[in-house]
Amino acid sequence: MRRCLVLANQTLGGPRLLEAIQQRMAVREHVFYVVVPATPVAHQQRASTEDDAPADPARALATQRLTDALVQIRGLGAAADGEVGDADPLQAVRLALRRFSADEIVVSTLRRGVSRWLRADLPSRLSRSFDLPVEHVLGDPGPD
Repeated sequence: MRRCLVLANQTLGGPRLLEAIQQRMAVREHVFYVVVPATPVAHQQRASTEDDAPADPARALATQRLTDALVQIRGLGAAADGEVGDADPLQAVRLALRRFSADEIVVSTLRRGVSRWLRADLPSRLSRSFDLPVEHVLGDPGPD
């Protein structure tokens, strides 16, 4: 059984990432571990006066995306678990790999010109930092 670490945030639940997961499952049984960095949410940085507003909107959004993604991946018939990780995606992967021994990493980003992860050359940095194959999926935003 292959063990695949999936790193994504805004593209979780998008069709291209789900297709990459399905392609892997068609070839061989997989278990997936989804890491969603708690990326700061610029539009939610304002102070809130509502009592039920989350104390950390970035973590709350990442948690919701993770929950939804796990439901989708499990709905495809795959074993899946995951975590909300550090805001720095490279650090999030580093910490996740201490808990989940992966055979490969799939990183899903927004398109060029929009993705901060691509501007930071994250797919290449992951390849250089970890002795694992890295596949980059150029994704579309998933449903929020």
